[in-house]
Amino acid sequence: MTLNQTLDGPPRILLEPFVRAALLEDLGRGGDLTSRVTAPAEGRAEAVFAARAPGAVAGLACAALAMEFIDPEISFERCVSDGALVARGDKLAVATGPARSILTAERTALNFLGHLSGIATATANFARAIAHTKARICCTRKTTPGLRMLEKYAVRAGGGSNHRFGLDDAVLIKDNHIAAAGGVAAALNAARDGAGHLVKIEIEVDRLDQLEEALAIGVDAVLLDNMDLATLKEAVATTGGRTILEASGNVTLETVGAIAETGVDYISSGWLTHSAPTLDIGLDFRS
Repeated sequence: MTLNQTLDGPPRILLEPFVRAALLEDLGRGGDLTSRVTAPAEGRAEAVFAARAPGAVAGLACAALAMEFIDPEISFERCVSDGALVARGDKLAVATGPARSILTAERTALNFLGHLSGIATATANFARAIAHTKARICCTRKTTPGLRMLEKYAVRAGGGSNHRFGLDDAVLIKDNHIAAAGGVAAALNAARDGAGHLVKIEIEVDRLDQLEEALAIGVDAVLLDNMDLATLKEAVATTGGRTILEASGNVTLETVGAIAETGVDYISSGWLTHSAPTLDIGLDFRS
């Protein structure tokens, strides 16, 4: 089963810098000493990437590139696609070629595949918990420095939506911006005057009077921050579909269903990218 049949991964040109940097970090100054002294130069192997726990897959292209960059003679055959839901023991891919080269690329390939699949798995679990509602789960900018593009792709692979990729995507007015501007109205009016006509504006509120003030002025989206369920329901009723509502704060797998049932449009969670556990994936040589 695949969560998103039309999932398009990042173009190769965007993936290459991440994989090259990871390999350079691992190879250090002298390359793979262990494999060089233990694996015969002429030896060949077939190695299977397999899930050791159930989950959703993301990062196969990174694993394939790690193998290719170390040795173009390695053949990397995918058994599933990113976005696939797999069970414990399922094969994800098979690498065939020089044994020494496969060993050298192994850890980098598994690091990408396990980390990104962990994010995809966490997202899939959240998406499943709110599937009976109209709400969508989305990520935040709480990402690993340098890996944001990959981690946000993994969220999409898990069936989630992306929030801003960076500060230049849209205007998101948070509590400190409101304080700096002198209030909700001042912040919104300044944003409308200063942003281009194609730039979306969202404002974060934590009280219903702030929501009403924002709605009176007009805004593309409102982030309802750390509101309890009763207040979220009242916010949905007050808004009456006039703008997009996003709930954030205290979002866990146990709470996300009830939050979605209040009627909000989106639920954002930084946990998806900053705390999702790695999916256990192994690479084992076949005899």
